[in-house]
Amino acid sequence: MHMVELKGVSKAFGDVDAVSNVDLTIREGEFVTLLGPSGSGKTTLLNLIAGMATPSAGRIEIRGRDVTHSSASERDLGMVFQNYALMPHMSVFENIAFPLRVRRLSRQEIERKVNDVLDLVQLPQIKDRKPRELSGGQQQRVALARCIVYNPALILLDEPLGALDKKLREYMQLEIRRVHAELGITMLNVTHDQDEALTMSDRIVLMNQGRIEQQDTPEQLYFRPKSVFAADFIGTANLVECEVSAVNGDRVRVTGAAGAFEVTEVEADVAVGDRVTSVIRPENVEVRAAGDDRESTGSDNPWIEAVVKDSLIVGGVVRHYLTIAGDVPVVAQQANSRSRLLLSHGDRVSLRWAQNDCRIIAC
Repeated sequence: MHMVELKGVSKAFGDVDAVSNVDLTIREGEFVTLLGPSGSGKTTLLNLIAGMATPSAGRIEIRGRDVTHSSASERDLGMVFQNYALMPHMSVFENIAFPLRVRRLSRQEIERKVNDVLDLVQLPQIKDRKPRELSGGQQQRVALARCIVYNPALILLDEPLGALDKKLREYMQLEIRRVHAELGITMLNVTHDQDEALTMSDRIVLMNQGRIEQQDTPEQLYFRPKSVFAADFIGTANLVECEVSAVNGDRVRVTGAAGAFEVTEVEADVAVGDRVTSVIRPENVEVRAAGDDRESTGSDNPWIEAVVKDSLIVGGVVRHYLTIAGDVPVVAQQANSRSRLLLSHGDRVSLRWAQNDCRIIAC
């Protein structure tokens, strides 16, 4: 069953189209993330689904019921906010119990449900504390528990991890995924954090200027972007402009600043003379020191001369910032280890990428 279905939904604020003719389906039990830069329309779209805004055009359905003009209270939704919105004068137990008391459940039923959900978020020991006595991660889990306890059809998460530090944010990503897996509840998340979207989502809906740029699984969106915007926004990508010089079945030969090389990952039909953009992820760029005379294998592209501009350690990886053909930037990435290739500014190196590790997109 479709949990949410948007048909031709638009929202204008004066002369500005915040959301423009969006069609979107969210399946029951799915974890979907709306991802995009500021002003892309992702938060407006969440507000339209939540009932906090009314579309200028189009139709919104939840479980097959038209809710386009229904209030938020009529949509059977739960929402987790970035600032948690916990009531400071209430204990953790009372905060979680509040939506059940509004629904007039019995005292015994409230106690059972609250204790069950506290076990689910692994916080039974803090039920008598006030929100000010909790860490950020604990407050976030309490906010999630308050949302889960009355079993809504859909949970909306509005930048829920934005206020947390990096390590706690990564932990909470896994916790929310665990709760989602255990309950099988439908969740719609909004974020501008690519890592969060890639880690948590069954499907990512990438927004750009009020429209859906691409919607796909995290793996497909990362490795098979359908536009230059998608390739550039998700992760880090080397974007090299080229011209198609030959087409042989599923193998395309391109020529540009990186010289001539072949590609087997092509987004759309191309012909000789077409201008295209080659997309190569940094982890797929192989680098060797100058003077290394290893031969290329028959299936690999030729080596390209490059100059090192900088080399930075980023946690468990090292990123090498290089230039080819004088001024074309390329980023290469390798695992951080004591045996790694040590490079510094001004070093001359060679780099290459495999034919199936490069994707070309029509300009």
